[in-house]
Amino acid sequence: MPNPKRRHSKTRTAKRRTHQKAGVPTLTVDPNTGETHLRHRAYNVGDDLYYNGKLLVSANEGAE
Repeated sequence: MPNPKRRHSKTRTAKRRTHQKAGVPTLTVDPNTGETHLRHRAYNVGDDLYYNGKLLVSANEGAE
């Protein structure tokens, strides 16, 4: 496999890496609760835990 004959400079490496950055995360508004959250993640509304628009864990269940 071919290898570079000389080392690339820090400037050249930095120029190549300028375009590698994280994109803006996709946010979604839940139609049931109106809460804005990251997609494919569980999210809290008050003390309740929701995922995919459904209640997973209620605060009342944990108190019992």
